[in-house]
Amino acid sequence: MRIDIITIFPKMFDPVLNESMLLRAQEKKKVKIRVYDLRDYTLDKHRKVDDRPFGGGSGMVMTAEPIFLAVEKIKSQSRKDAKPHVVLLCPQGKQLTQKKAKSLVKYKHLILICGHYEGIDERVRESLADEEISIGDYVLTGGELPAMVLVDCLARLVPGVLGDKNSLNFESFEGNLLEYPQYTRPANFRGMAVPEILLSGDHQKIEAWRKKEAIRKTKKRRPDLLKRKS
Repeated sequence: MRIDIITIFPKMFDPVLNESMLLRAQEKKKVKIRVYDLRDYTLDKHRKVDDRPFGGGSGMVMTAEPIFLAVEKIKSQSRKDAKPHVVLLCPQGKQLTQKKAKSLVKYKHLILICGHYEGIDERVRESLADEEISIGDYVLTGGELPAMVLVDCLARLVPGVLGDKNSLNFESFEGNLLEYPQYTRPANFRGMAVPEILLSGDHQKIEAWRKKEAIRKTKKRRPDLLKRKS
């Protein structure tokens, strides 16, 4: 899978992309990630990528031209069998869920546009982006952190990235359930004991207990998940 990220703060991505699972995913050549500085695509001599909004108002708006030029350049270098899917990270987008991540990971090539300032020229939204993604109903400074969240979420779904391919089947939000309780050694810590069923060695009973606990935890903490369609 190839992921290209367009941002005005490329250095923000270095610590995230060069650590832990994302680093291993790239080393295994399962995911190819490249970050582009939007200022490299502006035709303005001062490398400006924003301007005052028409009609007045506070703040600045990201201009359309450098974003179009950056996306067009990346698309021109894309493989013929991997048509890029352009995603704009912004508050107006559809909320990122595990189901949405599974649909996005099917694309061989994603281009992520990180919004910033007070907004982005509407022509980017209407004529360039294939879809818009938000990571929640709150305001952030820009689309960089949402892009990092999305990349992390997608990379772990790429076959061969995680060491245990079965672990994906037991994570939170799979089947619209939160993950069941997990324990490890020691079996008794400060008087707090691990449930006996987990020490029984009876895998069928353990599986049933885990499913029951996942449902119980979801009903208590996130009952809204049980109403969603899988």
